[in-house]
Amino acid sequence: MPEHSFTPFPFADVYHEKTEHSWLSVRKPGHSMDWSTQPSPYKRYSSELLRVSLTEDNPLKRFLYRVAGITAKKSYPGVEYYLRSNPSAGALYPNEVYFQARGVEDFPDGIYHLEVASSSAVLLAEIGQEEGLDAYLEDRHRREGLLLCVSGVYWRSSWKYHDRAFRYVLLDAGHLLGSAEAAAQVEGTDYSIRYRIDREGLNQFFGFGREEWMLSCFDKAAFSEKTVEAPLFALRSVDPTGTFEPNDLIEQGYRETDRLQGCQEQRRVPKAPFDPDVLAEAIYRRRSIRAFTGTPITLEELHRILDWAEAPVPSDCDESLHLYMVVNNVEGMKPGLWLGEKLLREGDLSGRAGYLCLEQTLGCERAVTFFITGEGNYQPLYQKAGLIGQRLYLAAEAQGIGASGIGAYYDQEVQEFLGTKEKVLYAFAVGR
Repeated sequence: MPEHSFTPFPFADVYHEKTEHSWLSVRKPGHSMDWSTQPSPYKRYSSELLRVSLTEDNPLKRFLYRVAGITAKKSYPGVEYYLRSNPSAGALYPNEVYFQARGVEDFPDGIYHLEVASSSAVLLAEIGQEEGLDAYLEDRHRREGLLLCVSGVYWRSSWKYHDRAFRYVLLDAGHLLGSAEAAAQVEGTDYSIRYRIDREGLNQFFGFGREEWMLSCFDKAAFSEKTVEAPLFALRSVDPTGTFEPNDLIEQGYRETDRLQGCQEQRRVPKAPFDPDVLAEAIYRRRSIRAFTGTPITLEELHRILDWAEAPVPSDCDESLHLYMVVNNVEGMKPGLWLGEKLLREGDLSGRAGYLCLEQTLGCERAVTFFITGEGNYQPLYQKAGLIGQRLYLAAEAQGIGASGIGAYYDQEVQEFLGTKEKVLYAFAVGR
């Protein structure tokens, strides 16, 4: 994974430190949820707007459904909720998906919202040949095909996770980008992630208030040397949550980490080590496992997971990540702490891994616990970690192995355990 010198913006470190978990912090009183203010997980535009149903009768519809379609329903006494193809911390889904289609069958040239609740694409505005969302990308080149944009709606997450929610918004945006990547892999089409975008301009165009902001784009369109201009109109503001409580720390975190520096481009598009049909089925079946049996996985299965997790991520701001492994139950591999092929510490560390993940049994029972660390531009860094998380999910699912992302851990104690000063971005458990 890429290495480059980087001078971080101070507030990224400030925000990260302010939202660290410790043994004491998670035991402090005051962390409660007010069910009367629970935000809606669905954004809905006017019923009068044109909707295109995402039935599987053309490639773009199949692609969009694989990105964020509803794949399961969970029912409990007095409550029911729906799961999607993209993972989300607490199934809160603090992101929205918008896209531009140009020259695409069954879709008038225009700007759309992916309305998950109705499994449809809502046409927000038609566009001409010389205007579009392409103008908000750094190169401004005119795209033919699909340009997808991911926003963050932080109150959906901060309602439960409070100040730490900005981390989850970024991780879940990365999960969405990972779902889009997997859908593109199934099709066999090239793609790239765009972080060097005019987020402020996009926020104004979409009519976002402080409740929602743009994060990144997923580009799978062909582009020409012609450039386009931003539309001369703006879209009407629509409430994404129904309720809202502002969080100054999170909003400052977004503003202070918006400007990027020292970006390096990664142009290589990898090929997933799975048959497209197997990968497509894994997208639909993927779930977060809640318990492991303790049955081992094989070294070959782990290598296939790593082959995909460590493959290049094509983007215009590729950040450096490290993937540590606490190996507990892998046939043919010594238990202990690993970084790549290097055994850093040998022995049974399963209990320690479980403790570090806020004493969750998932960290103890799994075959492998991953810890993802890194430094760099905060928004691309965290979104890449989320994308790697989705790769881990799908690589495990494609082999009949369970997986679960873990966004809560004792930050500083994990750093000490790993022997690194890098930010801990994500933990992840896989096993049977």
